[in-house]
Amino acid sequence: MTRTTRAWRVHRTGEPTEVMSLDDVEVPPPGPGEASVRVLAVAVNFPDVLLARGQYQVRPEPPFVPGIELCGEVTAVGAGVDRVAVGDRVVGSHIGVLAEEVVLPAALLHPAPAPLDDAQAAALTVAYQTAWFGLHRRAGLAAGETLLVHAAAGGVGTAACQLGRAAGARVIGVVGSDAKAAVARAAGAEHVLLRSDDVAAAVKEITGGHGADVVFDPVGGASFEASTKCVAFEGRIVVVGFASGQIPPVRANHALVKNYSVVGLHWGLYAQRDPALVDTAHAELVRLAADGVIRPVVADVVPFDKAPEAVELLATGATTGRLVVQVAS
Repeated sequence: MTRTTRAWRVHRTGEPTEVMSLDDVEVPPPGPGEASVRVLAVAVNFPDVLLARGQYQVRPEPPFVPGIELCGEVTAVGAGVDRVAVGDRVVGSHIGVLAEEVVLPAALLHPAPAPLDDAQAAALTVAYQTAWFGLHRRAGLAAGETLLVHAAAGGVGTAACQLGRAAGARVIGVVGSDAKAAVARAAGAEHVLLRSDDVAAAVKEITGGHGADVVFDPVGGASFEASTKCVAFEGRIVVVGFASGQIPPVRANHALVKNYSVVGLHWGLYAQRDPALVDTAHAELVRLAADGVIRPVVADVVPFDKAPEAVELLATGATTGRLVVQVAS
């Protein structure tokens, strides 16, 4: 039997507060391999901004439901599902979760770490999986190495700082303002630089000329260019995204002369190509959360009816940590 639920939908491309409306939508029963989830909280991500603007790599046909990351409670399961059960508190990532109830592939759901509240758990999957795969799978970060994190006070930046510190690395964070420096330090950055500083010179000074062994860059543009000037011999620059709006050129001759690597990270591909790796990363994140080593930095929790304003606020780049929409309690 088909029921209805409330969901935020994008009806045309544009700025979130102008194109999102709260609608009643149908929710089908879960099919084979699927689970129905009562949504408790949804973390806002920059892809939500891009989805509303029609600039994301995946472009659903309007009207569509944005939101890509949730914490919820399983209310029903379809045939063949033994991964989750009714009553389980879960986290997961999939486009279309900014609603009161959703139906998702059960393979995308994972147990929510018990020490995290709903808002923190909602903010775990995308940022921490991205940081974990970037640092460990793509860059092979080792204890004793120096990690340079751009946008270190943001959601994925604070995750990278915490995971870098957990791995035994020395973390240098770069932030956009003095107000954000304390957030980066609390997340594990031993040194914090301003984006307006001469970042390359400062990194070389901090490291005694060695440079950064690993660079985690979700910004692009001038941040990437600065990274190429201070990356260490056999260093690795992980390209995570382009929050600056500028896609920098990768100069192969420069990489050759300085002997560094530039590696890309599209975390969503792992769920498609090797879900077992995502499960492994989640198990490690649950362990770290249980040990109190990682904790999503939730800057603000907003009510469900203010979701478009939260998405638009994220677009300004003025936020620190994570914005989370509280859907239910």
